[in-house]
Amino acid sequence: MQIEFFLLVISILFIASILAGKAGGRFGVPALLLFLGVGMLFGSDGIGLHFDNIKVAQIVGTVALSAILFSGGLDTKIADIKPVLGPGISLATLGVLVTAVATGAVLWLVIDRRLGIGFMLCLLLASTMSSTDSASVFSILRGKGLNLKHNLRPTLELESGANDPMAYVLVLTFIGMVQQEGSPHWGGAIAMLLMQLAIGAVSGWASGKGIVWMVNRINVDNVSLYPILVLAASFFVFSATYYLQGNSYLAVYIAGLVVGNSKFVHRRSTRNFFDGITWLAQLSMFLTLGLLVNPSELKSVLVPGLIVSFVMIFITRPLSVFISLAPFRRYTFKDRLFVSWVGLRGAVPIIFAILCRASGVPHSAEMFNIVFLCTLVSLVVQGTSLPLVAHWLDVSEAPEAPTRPASSDFDIDFPEEIKSAATEIEITEPMFAGGSRLMDLRLPEKTLAIMVKRGDSFFVPTGKTLLHVGDRLMVLSDNQQGLDATLKALGVELHQPVSEPRRKWYSVFFDDE
Repeated sequence: MQIEFFLLVISILFIASILAGKAGGRFGVPALLLFLGVGMLFGSDGIGLHFDNIKVAQIVGTVALSAILFSGGLDTKIADIKPVLGPGISLATLGVLVTAVATGAVLWLVIDRRLGIGFMLCLLLASTMSSTDSASVFSILRGKGLNLKHNLRPTLELESGANDPMAYVLVLTFIGMVQQEGSPHWGGAIAMLLMQLAIGAVSGWASGKGIVWMVNRINVDNVSLYPILVLAASFFVFSATYYLQGNSYLAVYIAGLVVGNSKFVHRRSTRNFFDGITWLAQLSMFLTLGLLVNPSELKSVLVPGLIVSFVMIFITRPLSVFISLAPFRRYTFKDRLFVSWVGLRGAVPIIFAILCRASGVPHSAEMFNIVFLCTLVSLVVQGTSLPLVAHWLDVSEAPEAPTRPASSDFDIDFPEEIKSAATEIEITEPMFAGGSRLMDLRLPEKTLAIMVKRGDSFFVPTGKTLLHVGDRLMVLSDNQQGLDATLKALGVELHQPVSEPRRKWYSVFFDDE
């Protein structure tokens, strides 16, 4: 394949996926589902782009998932997850185990006659889908802008970021048992699980501290290289932990958690960089997985796939959640129902299914198609209905204080340590009731107008500056309350946010009355 043709195809796929995600966001369709759809559309059964390289798909998925997990840890505040550490860990370990065992048992009793794969392969199939997908949960929860009660959001994000290691160990354990065709060695499996989790946790914590130390002390002339340095370090953590016989998924997530909650130079640019890297990783991963599947092959597993989806959504996922959260009285019955509904499957189960195919597991092709179909059902049924279910169960609430949008004309931001708040305001005719000079505006104390954009020009105003209708004014206050007072004084009314994937904005307009 010529490099020019390869770049042409890749660019078309990416552009089509981004446009589809933009359009789908208006109808509440998860962008990740649309990325999969674009891949399937361009695949062998669609436009005809042939792709069946399992090894390449595995590499793309592993690299992408490493970046997603590190970025998820980077954006998670320890202060948020500390109150839910117990429930999150319980869901990420006991919950995964209960889901795998219960789902495997139901599959063996209900549909194994149709599949003919045996009890051990049923457990392996269930294990591939036993964890919630971090990419799906992070993307959908944050993209929908849901403000959940009772610390549900950090609970769900901690679970999805930390439960992949348990599922990964279960998958490796059952692959080994299937290939050995011997009696299960449960003691050895449990010992391996504990060892991998322990090494992964220690490696992630130590590596995160090392990354912060390195970034703060190294002196790079080009500041644009700092985010790339952190990205390279995250890949080093993932791969080094693998060679230490630890769990790489847990290590890279904890490393991101440590880095994100530490003070280091160029923190804002690094987080913005990883926000873009996360979307690139998700886009690449879901496109690749969409290209890998042939929709015509899903027909043969349609019935068992739908049965598995029904069992996991309505039986085994709620069972695992209620068992895992039984010791924690803080969660109401409705809270547990909502956590049960956020059992989103995504790229991780498909990657585990690819691992089964790469390992030469019997019936792995059928298992891959079942996992892919279950992922589609999960994203369609659960992913699109999260805001509605949250409303029905009364577990969501309006934000206590609206978060101002990032300036579109003024690219200004502040570190989290600085409590100053800024926004931009469009000047309208009703604001000139007391005069058209800047000093005539009703700005409260400790509020500054620091910049004016008029047409394509920017300038710093003075009190005597004459303002024009259509000018955009950058206003800075010492805190959020001061900014709210400024907007109120100017007659600005704030409306609730309209949610789109990875974007929250507030409509601001001026009341003529």
